[in-house]
Amino acid sequence: MSVTAYALVSQVRYRELKTRLALAAVIGTTAWFVAPGVWPIVWFVAVLVSQAFDWAVFRRYRQKPDWMPDRGYLILSCVTTAMGVAIYSSIAAWLWMAGGEVGRVFAMVQVAGGLLHVSLHMHQARPILISAVAPHGAYFLSLPIVTAIITGRWEELLIAFGCLLYMSHLVVAVRQSSTTTGILQAAKDEAQEARERAEEASAAKSDFLAVISHEIRTPMNAVISAANLLRRTELTERQGEHVSMLTDAGEVLMGLLNDVLDVSKIEAGKMVLETDDVDVRARLASLARLWEPRATAAGVALVVKATDAVPDCVRTDPLRFQQILFNLISNAVKFTEQGRITVSADWDGAALMVAVADTGCGIPADRLGHVFNSFEQADAGTTRRYGGTGLGLSISRKLAEIMGGALTASSVVGQGSVFTLALPVQVSASRPVEAAATATEAGALKGRSILAADDHEVNRRILALLLEPHGCRLTLVENGALALEAASVERFDAILMDMQMPVMDGLEATRRIRLGGGANAGTPIIALTANALEVHRQAWEAAGVQAFLTKPIDPALLARTLADACAAEGLTAARVEIA
Repeated sequence: MSVTAYALVSQVRYRELKTRLALAAVIGTTAWFVAPGVWPIVWFVAVLVSQAFDWAVFRRYRQKPDWMPDRGYLILSCVTTAMGVAIYSSIAAWLWMAGGEVGRVFAMVQVAGGLLHVSLHMHQARPILISAVAPHGAYFLSLPIVTAIITGRWEELLIAFGCLLYMSHLVVAVRQSSTTTGILQAAKDEAQEARERAEEASAAKSDFLAVISHEIRTPMNAVISAANLLRRTELTERQGEHVSMLTDAGEVLMGLLNDVLDVSKIEAGKMVLETDDVDVRARLASLARLWEPRATAAGVALVVKATDAVPDCVRTDPLRFQQILFNLISNAVKFTEQGRITVSADWDGAALMVAVADTGCGIPADRLGHVFNSFEQADAGTTRRYGGTGLGLSISRKLAEIMGGALTASSVVGQGSVFTLALPVQVSASRPVEAAATATEAGALKGRSILAADDHEVNRRILALLLEPHGCRLTLVENGALALEAASVERFDAILMDMQMPVMDGLEATRRIRLGGGANAGTPIIALTANALEVHRQAWEAAGVQAFLTKPIDPALLARTLADACAAEGLTAARVEIA
């Protein structure tokens, strides 16, 4: 919303009202001491009345900052301003006539101050400025001129001449101030426009990423799920290799998508950390089990070790800690063709130090400073020998910094590289509790009644193929409205809910089921969606889901989550029945 010059003047006059009244009290008191009489009191009362009238007239500009006054209201504003200023400066005439030499000096100073005040505070609106300057100027020039004419002391005209010089300098100063203010306002407007464009671009980028994430995850769900279903069948060796190619390529694509989303979250300052107990040695061993087959296949030995000084358990973000180490080991495996990769952990009393050293090709000194830049790699030429996007190391360093630590690198061409993570963590007195394996047990879902809502027929077929072998009784619907209708007539053990669906989306359906008070008001609802951004997760949590799963579907994770939800629901129902 644009703010008019009149609104700006009104806002300034409103802010300065108390100052003007306090100053009027000081001027009136001084005038009474210099030239005792009833007129200073009458003058102060007149000032209060005129300022109240001024406040009432200019109030409309404050209420409607973008309003431009019509001719009638503008004339009223100018008359009000002129009247208020004429009354405010009229005390100068009393002091000039009745206050002697001291009163005359005080009168000139008071009018000069008034001229300076209105010139600085009202220059945005010229009609108002002229209305305010005219009474001050009239007093400023007429008092010495009238005195010279009445008394015949023409030297009094020198005072008028000095006043005229003062006013000339004030005009120049006001013009300079007005020009400067205009330049500053233009720069402010330009900066505001640039900010708005940046915010729009950021919002567009976020929307684009959300759309891309959804549109990639939806077909990839079909591809990866179909590959996982094929793997359950009897395959020849060649067919098994083809299925592995599908799943490996799908994992690479989803890893790229997740990396881009992580970069976006970090740049937007929306990366949220969680703190929990982490068994350092167990986490390192888990990563070793994951990467050792790939390293061995490449002819490289993978060695993981931790000194006795490393605490058994520390408190940090488990997911991000593992993500950093995963990226570092992945990078080492990618760039090491022979020799060994050593992952070593140490403790310096305040920080956990984890170094990943390899005997790979090394990084040239002129490229070492660029390896942590997004989308950059050591082999940046057109004949790149290694794959990847160049996001892993960039994300890892940014995550380390967000967690209060640092990630550094050293390298010698032909000998290898060392990446060192220094992470300040707290030592935990307890070891993390191992989660009970409930979902992977055979028969955990047998006989369970599951409601699933998804608008894509392929996704519904995939859910049926993944869950029916577990012995589930599956009810499939294609939108939130049908899910709400099904939940109103049958009791389910768990509900799977997609997000974007026609007729009624999954969030609205979840909220209505929760607030409806029916048989499924307390049934575990699991979000199963291709909308994977943090804002989507927060929306689902606010709606009341028990878990948040993203597509492509991880069959084991889906079964485990459903089994845990059903088991928790069964315990709750049992407690209610006993009670």
